[in-house]
Amino acid sequence: MKATDRHRAILELVRARDTNVEQLSAALGVSEATVRRDLTMLAKQRHLVRTHGGATALIGVHEPEASLEERKAAQRDQKDAIAKAAALHVVDGDTVLLDGGTTCAALALHLCSRQNVHVVTNNLLAVMTLANAPGIRLTLIGGDLRGSSMSTLGPLAELTLSRLSVDKAFMGADGVVAEFGLCEASDQQAYLKECIIKRAAQVFVLADADKLGRARQQHWTPLEREWTLITSSDADEARLAPFRMVQQIVVQTVSA
Repeated sequence: MKATDRHRAILELVRARDTNVEQLSAALGVSEATVRRDLTMLAKQRHLVRTHGGATALIGVHEPEASLEERKAAQRDQKDAIAKAAALHVVDGDTVLLDGGTTCAALALHLCSRQNVHVVTNNLLAVMTLANAPGIRLTLIGGDLRGSSMSTLGPLAELTLSRLSVDKAFMGADGVVAEFGLCEASDQQAYLKECIIKRAAQVFVLADADKLGRARQQHWTPLEREWTLITSSDADEARLAPFRMVQQIVVQTVSA
């Protein structure tokens, strides 16, 4: 296979999903050394981003955002396992913040029976779950409604966050890249997450395996402090390796 054809094939594979050197080598029928050289060249040409052991699509490449219904249906077993593990870190008396997203909404379900927990959230899915939970004090962060995720954001949400602090923040994201942070579809989402992180004593990022190394939106929230990644056992070593300096909680996924 000519180098130009090989490069084209590599880009098609990487754009389809994040992948590693071993997988590319097998798919193309060439040595891993050849793949590494190709990835280095394509990265220098800014066609993709090198990751530990593989590559991901170029930072700034925008893909259509999944609908809310699609996100609810995707990786449900992983999300539930992650949510259960996250709930173990919430104790009576805590003030916690639940970010937008379906994984944080799943966490809300596991907090319904808790006592004396104050939940602050911009996640309307979580609000609907927790509204009648007797042991939960619930504070909704106001602002502009983002219907595609059923969450609030914008200047009013940012102002509210500047007036409070929380013990633990549980964050969602479209993607998590060790070198860059949390990836989101809009600048307002990314900035609100930055505001949340600044107001939390502890930060937990809840991300299923497919979101690790995923860099397919244009807006970023840096993670420049200690934080904990909670993900599922579906994440292989290649996906977890870039996060080796981050505290990891990897939970077993149990299929329904």
